[in-house]
Amino acid sequence: MAFVTKLSFQSGDREVLESLVTDLKRMVERKGAECKGPHSAPPEHLTVPQYRTLQPGDQYPSWEYTSYSRRLEIHGNDEVARRIGHMEFPESVHVEIEVDRKKPLGHRNG
Repeated sequence: MAFVTKLSFQSGDREVLESLVTDLKRMVERKGAECKGPHSAPPEHLTVPQYRTLQPGDQYPSWEYTSYSRRLEIHGNDEVARRIGHMEFPESVHVEIEVDRKKPLGHRNG
């Protein structure tokens, strides 16, 4: 069975995110794995209210920031996916890794 490793990245630091995703894509392709992406979603603009106390009422100006996201998929090279899963990533980047098993065409359960 083949595996598909799906990587999702989010960060408020667009330059760090772009650099990380570009470096990972190059590494995956150098190792001979198939890499789909990076796919990007539109930037998400977020606003967080900040209160002076734990009680509702007096408030600081809201904190506003932008979050950027990218997705990559690695097909068929389990060793490369394993290596990425054990990497250290910058603290400013949130990483999620999902692994799916793909059954060959014509495969039947039972």
